[in-house]
Amino acid sequence: MSTPTSSKAFAAHNPLQNHLLAALPKEDFNALATHLELVSMKLGDTLYEPGEQQQYAYFPTTAIVSLHYVTESGASAETAGVGNEGVVGVSLFMSGGGTSSSAVVQTAGFGYRLDRRSLREEFERGGALQQLLLRYTQALMTQMSQTAVCNRHHSVEQQLCRWLLLTLDRLPSNELVMTQELVAHMLGVRREGITEAAGKLQHAGYISYRRGHITVLNRKGLEGISCECYDVVRKELKRLLVDVRYKAPASQMTFASLAEPRRRD
Repeated sequence: MSTPTSSKAFAAHNPLQNHLLAALPKEDFNALATHLELVSMKLGDTLYEPGEQQQYAYFPTTAIVSLHYVTESGASAETAGVGNEGVVGVSLFMSGGGTSSSAVVQTAGFGYRLDRRSLREEFERGGALQQLLLRYTQALMTQMSQTAVCNRHHSVEQQLCRWLLLTLDRLPSNELVMTQELVAHMLGVRREGITEAAGKLQHAGYISYRRGHITVLNRKGLEGISCECYDVVRKELKRLLVDVRYKAPASQMTFASLAEPRRRD
C-alpha cells in the first residue's frame, strides 16, 4: 500500500506535477486541494486488488503504476501504465469502485491520493474535473486495446520497445530501474524472450543494461523498431487531452511529454 508522507516532504512535491490536476481551473483545483494527500509509492506496492472496494484514487507525480490482469492460474500481464499524465482508480467514478484488475507500483516515486467521497462529489458536480477524467478514461481504454493487439500480433522486441518508450515518456531521465524479470512479468512473456530482445537492442546501441538498470541511449532507434502501437497511444493522448499542455504551469513538464517525446542530450 502507498504510505502517507510527512508535511516536510511537501516542499519537494506539488500536485501540479500531475498533468490532470494541473489542467484544472484554479477554483476546481482549490476544491480538491485540501483533500489531496501526498503518498510515497514504493516498488511493488499494491494499490488495489481484483474485486476489492477501492477507497482512493491516485494521481501519480513521479511514480508509475502498472494495471494488471491476473488469471486463475496466477499468470498476469500489464494492460496499461499510469504515470503523471493520469489517474489510477477510474472505476471510482465510472462504476462504483470495483475492478477485475490490480494496480501495482512499477516505478517508485510519489503521488497524491484522493478519497472516494471527495472524488465522486466533485465528479458529479459536472465541472472541469468530470470532463478531464472522462477524456482520460477514453485514452486509457485506447492504451488497453492497443496493448492487447500488440501482445497478440507483434514480436517481443516490438513489445519491449513500445513499453520502454511509454515508460520513458513518464520519467524525467532516460534511465529505468527495472529488471528483465519484471519487464517479462509486465509483458506477460518468458524472461528468455526479454533477455534475447534486450540483447539485440543493446548490441544495436539503443540501450544499455546492467544490474537492474536500463538506460536508453538512442530513442530514435527504439522508435524505428517499435510497432505502430506506441504512436497510436501517443496520438490518442494528444488528441483527447491536448488542452492539458496549455493549462499546465510553465515550470512543470507538460502533457506534450507524451504527445511530443522530449529530447535527451
